[in-house]
Amino acid sequence: MSKDPKKAAQSAQDPSNLDPFEIDFLPQFEQGRGPREAFVNEHGVVIGDHEYESDNSPLEQWTAETDPEVMAGDEWVHPYKDIGFQSAENRDLFEKGILPQSGIFTHPDKDVSFEPGEASSTKKKDEA
Repeated sequence: MSKDPKKAAQSAQDPSNLDPFEIDFLPQFEQGRGPREAFVNEHGVVIGDHEYESDNSPLEQWTAETDPEVMAGDEWVHPYKDIGFQSAENRDLFEKGILPQSGIFTHPDKDVSFEPGEASSTKKKDEA
């Protein structure tokens, strides 16, 4: 008799033991994710400890000359404890395996296929 993989995963990671920002990932999303515990990134900032002020963080040393790109990338996101996992879409995907619906972030009434200051294709058709 084979075990249900979802039940096996739930028994392996008891939801009552999850971090407040963690969700109950399906097994296929846990493999190769990275550490569950907090880690120090290349800037010396601890990620995943819920302490959001760090002397080494660019946020604490921000000036008009700071390039925001310095805080881009996976090194700033914890593989299990990111607040973004709490969204309904991410919970559906990572906990239930339900793929996101396509087109939910589109603007059907906006034509973004032209450069700013250039007339839209809709306007050109209307003038013709």
